[in-house]
Amino acid sequence: MKIKTVLYLLLILLLLPSCRKNAIFDSDKEIKDGVWNSSDVVRFSVPVTDTMQAYNYYINVRNTTDYPYSNLFLFIKTFYPNGKISVDTVECYLADPSGKWLGNRSRNIVDNRILFRKSFRFRMLGNYSFEFEQAMRMDELKGIDDFGIRIEKFEKEK
Repeated sequence: MKIKTVLYLLLILLLLPSCRKNAIFDSDKEIKDGVWNSSDVVRFSVPVTDTMQAYNYYINVRNTTDYPYSNLFLFIKTFYPNGKISVDTVECYLADPSGKWLGNRSRNIVDNRILFRKSFRFRMLGNYSFEFEQAMRMDELKGIDDFGIRIEKFEKEK
């Protein structure tokens, strides 16, 4: 039984690099004590070296099954290399209308990868910064353990 488990883990480890090969950025940050305060900003800095490549931009949310809502509103600030800033408000669906969690669930943890932008291009080379704030209109949002983003090369569906 132990040999099967070891072989299974080795197979997973061998396949992981192929899953990550298209990502130019993939990072998650822990939300301290699973409570995202309205004043807490989650920041990422992404160096961009290719403006011809199309990308998919994902938002990663790891929540507990104790999270009391089916969605998560976010304020997203994008800081461009030329100093300009854009601001978006985004709603991420974490559960369907019946309350069933949409992400991959393992015990009381749900991992969500939500497509934010599909097949987009960065317009200029340089460092982009992204800032995220929870916008759920409460000072302490409980049940969010980790938050992150993933930017990967876009590949046309076959």
